Amino acid sequence: MPSRYAQWMYDWEHRLTSVDNNRVVRPLEWGVEWAREWPCRNGCSPGQAAEKPEEFFLDYNRRIVASSDDFYSYTKPSDFRLERREVQVFSTREVPDPTLEAKVKGTFGEFLRFTSPVSTPYPENNLANARWFPARGRRAVVLLPHWNSDAIAYVGLCRVLNLLGIAVLRLSMPYHDIRMPAEIRRADYAVSANIGRTLDATRQGVIDIRCCLDWLEQQGYSNLGIVGTSLGSCYAFIAAAHDPRIRVAAFNHASTYFADVVWHGQSTRHIRQGIEERIDLEELRHVWRAISPMSYFEQFSRWPKKSLIIYAAYDLTFLPEFSKQVVEEFARHRLDHKVAVLPCGHYTTGETPYKYMDGWQLVSFLRTAF
Repeated sequence: MPSRYAQWMYDWEHRLTSVDNNRVVRPLEWGVEWAREWPCRNGCSPGQAAEKPEEFFLDYNRRIVASSDDFYSYTKPSDFRLERREVQVFSTREVPDPTLEAKVKGTFGEFLRFTSPVSTPYPENNLANARWFPARGRRAVVLLPHWNSDAIAYVGLCRVLNLLGIAVLRLSMPYHDIRMPAEIRRADYAVSANIGRTLDATRQGVIDIRCCLDWLEQQGYSNLGIVGTSLGSCYAFIAAAHDPRIRVAAFNHASTYFADVVWHGQSTRHIRQGIEERIDLEELRHVWRAISPMSYFEQFSRWPKKSLIIYAAYDLTFLPEFSKQVVEEFARHRLDHKVAVLPCGHYTTGETPYKYMDGWQLVSFLRTAF
């Protein structure tokens, strides 16, 4: 039986998860059409893929992991530009919080824009967006928010890092805030029951991170790092496994396989509901193997870097047992890392007092890790 504190925390997590009441249950779609422009193909025609989509993705994932440097390769954008515009919330809730809307009204920020090297059918998503928080010096990080975050989440953390002399590019992940297609209200296309689209969104997220590093280098920043939370942590790990420029990495909530989070996580139960009659966890793990951090520890180990792994003891979304397996892999590969365990859950990490505990761990690490 859980302790009274644990039960209180679980109840709080359930309440916070229930705030979002606009989740949509969608049936499984293989989405083989999303693979048409991917590298690592072996000549399999779209017709063959459509006939046996599961076999296609099982085989493709094996080839991606074996040649992941090709899969996450890209052509550097040629249209980097800074854009000054009014800050917007881009809430994903059914009823946006008017307090947040009023908070940002009339405020302006600088945003890095460029054409993502990964093209999708959605023009909004194809134009990458990263809010720019400059600082003097040579230290800079790319910051990845959590899944379905609004556009002003983590701004406070960005400003604290600026005070420490660390510049920040807060990247809008694929299908988030200003990149969200008009047909959806949440960032459902980043993680969904569509197998191919979810793979493509992760590939795009990782490549967009690497483009941000290109721009930071052009601005004279040579000590580069990354900070990712939840889904952003997944993107951040894969980027750090494929880009030697990332020397400092903070993973705020960490897990092993993409499929395990979707299958067991509280915030993704609507996705499982739509797919579990047609695919089981083991199959899902293999068709999403190419976007799972657990697949890339050998690649991650190629270059020296300092890492921070934060996980929550009462997390119902990134289950603690999976986070502990990540920590074990860091230890097994003898990687330079620090571990911090928060006495809260996934959603309560954003609540007082836990958000300050989390922020302290991140800031303390980044202050010294460079």
